[in-house]
Amino acid sequence: MFIFSAFCLKILFFAAERGLVFFILLLCCSQIFENFQYLCNENILLMSERTELEELGEFGLIERLNPHRDIINKSTLLSVGDDAACMCYGDKMVVVSTDALVEGVHFDMVYTPLKHLGYKACVVNFSDIYAMNAHPKQIVVSLAVSNRYSVEALEELYEGIHLACEKYGVDLVGGDTTSSCSGMFLSLTVIGEVEKDRVAYRKGASVHDLVCVSGDLGGAYAGLLVLQREKAAWIANPDMQPELKNYEYVVGRQLKPEAGRRIVNFFEKNGVVPTSMIDISDGLASEMLHICKQSDVGCELYLEKLPIDYRTSKVYEEFKILADTGALNGGEDYELLFTISQKDYDKIKDEADIHIIGHITDKSSGCNLVTPQNTTIALKAQGWNHYRKD
Repeated sequence: MFIFSAFCLKILFFAAERGLVFFILLLCCSQIFENFQYLCNENILLMSERTELEELGEFGLIERLNPHRDIINKSTLLSVGDDAACMCYGDKMVVVSTDALVEGVHFDMVYTPLKHLGYKACVVNFSDIYAMNAHPKQIVVSLAVSNRYSVEALEELYEGIHLACEKYGVDLVGGDTTSSCSGMFLSLTVIGEVEKDRVAYRKGASVHDLVCVSGDLGGAYAGLLVLQREKAAWIANPDMQPELKNYEYVVGRQLKPEAGRRIVNFFEKNGVVPTSMIDISDGLASEMLHICKQSDVGCELYLEKLPIDYRTSKVYEEFKILADTGALNGGEDYELLFTISQKDYDKIKDEADIHIIGHITDKSSGCNLVTPQNTTIALKAQGWNHYRKD
């Protein structure tokens, strides 16, 4: 059962008078889907209490979502509550990154729990800072939402934000809230710090450097495939329940990724400074090409060296997709792709979470993949494109 808004009813009567049957069906489907999103993501029962956003207002909402919390970092002088946050870093380099997430583009509320969304929104920003060989220290969060969301729903979102901040030792120091005509929009800016002699850029890779990656690849995209399949099955049969029991690992990689703090800590402990580094958000192939372009070099990556978890491989086999393809182009793994000088090989060779997958070549050689049969294939980016027209 679902309820039409007064505006939708007016349109229905207008369309009915003119015999616009297709338009009526389209509106019905749209309204059903919107009601499903509303019910699923707010998890509202008939007896539950709901607080409307207008009851609190902007500043009341800010206070509700940001109760007093102890400051974690000495560099944070002033947190939430003024026109701007105040931070002092002394002689350290400040690094800043901003990311935006749009409902329907970056996340689907049909299968994304709000707490997971808040956590992931922070982690993907922290990942950008770790990709500079730096540590995130402060974050500001701006949020635009429609009246489809209640205060309780936004509290759930902020539970995830606060959880990520606590886990990674980051202070939430401000942001903004406003209304949206439809859906949700998140914009996060994270500030980090790093010693000037330890910063890593995308440029800097040199011929003969080793190409390395952390963790394993392709899991996040495999999880997305599973979630999209279950969503399609639900649309076809609303009475069905999602079958996720055997997909916990890949679904977790999609909905609750982790950033590369462990790798940056390893670098510090072992005296390693990558010659270049980037996080894997749009796919390994795309990120490797970024490094090569900005470093003015080429590369050779070995397909048999790509780290792919067996649980990820099983999902790709189920979808009849080559696991290598998912690892190269899937994206959203948020692992670190980096190059190191060969003199640092002994420092990283025994680290189980670091995998050497290739080496840097002269620019004239191009960017290539080498198959187990020793065949060379040009490396092409086929991952996420924000402005691709489907």
